[in-house]
Amino acid sequence: MEPVQEFDISNTNAATLTTPTRNYTALPVSASPTATTVLSSTASSSSASSPSTLSRYENQKRRDWNTFGQYLRNHRPPLSLDRCSGAHVLEFLRYLDQFGKTKVHTQLCPFFGHPNPPAPCPCPLRQAWGSLDALIGRLRAAFEEHGGKPEANPFGARAVRLYLREVRDSQAKARGISYEKKKRKRPPPPSSSLPLPPSTGTA
Repeated sequence: MEPVQEFDISNTNAATLTTPTRNYTALPVSASPTATTVLSSTASSSSASSPSTLSRYENQKRRDWNTFGQYLRNHRPPLSLDRCSGAHVLEFLRYLDQFGKTKVHTQLCPFFGHPNPPAPCPCPLRQAWGSLDALIGRLRAAFEEHGGKPEANPFGARAVRLYLREVRDSQAKARGISYEKKKRKRPPPPSSSLPLPPSTGTA
């Protein structure tokens, strides 16, 4: 599986995405294990004075949760979390595609299915499946940590699972790579040798 890529939109804070019915403000979402986290001086001082430091996963989860909350507030009309559905989550994932860095070849592209294209092409950049899958996992956990009920979790909706599966399969075909997880070889079970029955022969 390829490494999770970053939703790097740090230089697009003033950019806006305009659709026929809604206007969205581009928001930074950090999902890269190698990305350099830029914090304000206030946040840095508070984290330095904190007795316990959050893990990278917890920091990413907190940033992603805040980003999704701001996305809902910028939604037209604004959405409250209790009214958020799987459809709104899908809308959020498609919105993030404009900040993607993964080349996804179309079927008309001569490099469709080619894992290492020898030349550039005009195919669109998208968010990698691994990035979206990891993001949804963090948001799903954050939703329940903030008091949401598991059965009402929009990030675990069937439509979201199907969308992620579709993105995985389509990107695997377009890029000529496989996302299949390697099955771990189970160690052979210990040999259980049964004790031999006592001899019944006569001397």
